[in-house]
Amino acid sequence: MSLLSNTGALLGKELRTEFRSRELLMTTVIFILMVIVLFSFTFDPTSAESRRFGAGLLWLAFLFAASLMLQPCFLREQTNDTLSALRLSVSDPFSILLAKLAANTVFLLVTELLMLPVFAILYNVPVVRVFGQLLLVLFLGSLGVSIAGTALSAISAQARMRELLLPVLLLPLLTPVLVASTQVTAGLLDVEPFLQWKGVGFLAVFDVVFLTALWLFGEYLLEE
Repeated sequence: MSLLSNTGALLGKELRTEFRSRELLMTTVIFILMVIVLFSFTFDPTSAESRRFGAGLLWLAFLFAASLMLQPCFLREQTNDTLSALRLSVSDPFSILLAKLAANTVFLLVTELLMLPVFAILYNVPVVRVFGQLLLVLFLGSLGVSIAGTALSAISAQARMRELLLPVLLLPLLTPVLVASTQVTAGLLDVEPFLQWKGVGFLAVFDVVFLTALWLFGEYLLEE
């Protein structure tokens, strides 16, 4: 119970801090919007190309936006040695990582849900009829990105070239998530939508495996 209570308190702090300033959300939304709008001019919205390549462009934009959002995840805790104070205030250090990844997942989902209507309009892709299934894919994909990104953010925050280290480590690690999410999303955006359960299962296994690894080794990630 202490893990859940500590995580809940820290998650509340993360959400209040971000929604009060909205710096990360606004920056990420503007970035994704620019990518979607720019690439929309290269496709004919009435052709099959829009459906075939739209899912890949959407997840590529989400991936690069996530790298921007995850970068300051632990950097703000470096000020006044806040991370050490957090470690002393909780009984289980994993609650810090759990609150961080939960907050990152919420921020990514909010950004994706805001951009989904814009994507549907510009690329002439109906998403209402598959919204529930698409939401499941967005959640599993965002959770995988957040788990790996939170762990790497904790590592890179204490490195010298932290601005370059996170994208270099994050992009290769998340390639399987990007491929699986793109394939499942492309199936849902098809003329005759279908859900690739194999891809959904892969995303779920990826999330469980990496979350378990984060739980086992999370304490070492927070050491200076």
